Amino acid sequence: MKVRHRTVRLPLAQPLRISRATMAARDAVWLAVEHRGHRGYGEAVSSTYYGLDARTIRRLLNDTAGALARYRTPETALDALRAGALPAPGTPPAVTAAVESALLDLVGKRAGRPLHQLLGAPTAPSATTARTLGIGAPRAGAEQAARLARQGFSVLKVKVGLPDPEDDLDRVLAIRGAAPHARLLLDPNGAWTTAQADSLLPRYAALGVEAVEQPLAPGDPEALAALAARSPLPVIADEDAANEEDARRLAGRVHGINVKLAKCGGVTAALRIAGLLAGSGTALMLGCLTASTLGLAPAVHLADRARWADLDGHLLLAHDPWTGIGGTDGTVRAGRLPGLGIRPVHRPRPHRAPVRHEAEAPR
Repeated sequence: MKVRHRTVRLPLAQPLRISRATMAARDAVWLAVEHRGHRGYGEAVSSTYYGLDARTIRRLLNDTAGALARYRTPETALDALRAGALPAPGTPPAVTAAVESALLDLVGKRAGRPLHQLLGAPTAPSATTARTLGIGAPRAGAEQAARLARQGFSVLKVKVGLPDPEDDLDRVLAIRGAAPHARLLLDPNGAWTTAQADSLLPRYAALGVEAVEQPLAPGDPEALAALAARSPLPVIADEDAANEEDARRLAGRVHGINVKLAKCGGVTAALRIAGLLAGSGTALMLGCLTASTLGLAPAVHLADRARWADLDGHLLLAHDPWTGIGGTDGTVRAGRLPGLGIRPVHRPRPHRAPVRHEAEAPR
C-alpha cells in the first residue's frame, strides 16, 4: 500500500470563542492510502488542547506508513487496527482515527459499499445536528440564532463560560427569544465551579435548556457524576470521557457522553463505547472537532446510534474542501457512494514537500 499525506489550512468563517480559547483556523493533515487503483482518505486536525500540531501528526503518519507495509491488503490492515496491533502503542487517538478512516474508505471502495453498510446499517443514517454558537455579544448571538433557525437548524449549542455568569445568561435569553422553538444545549467547556453549576443549572433549566456539556473542569469525574445526580437538567461528559475506560467509569452516572472519533480513536472505539453505554441510562452524543467533511464523514455513518449529534465542524469553515454529508439545512446525511461517500470539491493538489516515507506493501 502506498501512503501519502499533505497539510492544509482550514480557516473558519469567523473566529470561534469558547471559555478557554478563541480559534480562527486549524491545520489538517490529509492521509491517503492507495492499493491497486483505489484510494482511501482520512483527516487528523491539529489541537492545542490535545497537544497535536501538524508536524507531530505528519511524523506519526510516517511511522504508520512503515507499519502498513507489513500488510498485504487494506482488509488485513483494518483487522489489525481493530485488534489493537496498528498503529504503534501510544499513537494519539486522532491519528489512529485518521488511519482507520482511510482504511475504511479504501475497503468500502474496494467492496463497492458505503461505510454504513460495512458497519451493519442497511440504509444511510441521517441526524439533526446541533449548530455551535461561540461566545459573543447577546445581540450577535440572537441574530445568528434567528438566521440559523430560518435555515432549518432546530438544535443550537451555545458556548458559555464567561467570568460573569450573568453575561452568559443574558446571551442565552437573547438566543432563546430569537429562536423560541430551538432545542438549546450549553457547553461551558469546564469553566464552572461546582458552586456555580449548582446555582446556574436550575436557572438554565427554567429557560428550557435541554442539556449541559462538561460544566466542571475536567479531571474529577467523580465530581461530575455527583453533579449529574442532583442536576435538574441532563449533564453530558466530554473532556472527562476521552476513551472507553472513562466511559465505563461514568456509564449510568451521567446522562450522556460526548464521543468524538478524534478523542476516542475512531469508529471501532466509538462503537465499543456505544455498546457499553447501551442499557446503562447514559445516552450517546456524537461530537467532533472543527474539521472538514473528510474528518466528519466517519462519524456521520454512525449518526443513527446517537441521541444527540453535534456534527457541524465542517459548517464552521470558510471553505470546506470536501463535500458529501450536507448539514447546511440542519441535517447531516451519510453518503451513499462507496467508502466514506464523499469527494473533494477540488481535486487535492500533491503536497509540495517531498513525502518522507512511502511504503509499498507486498501484493
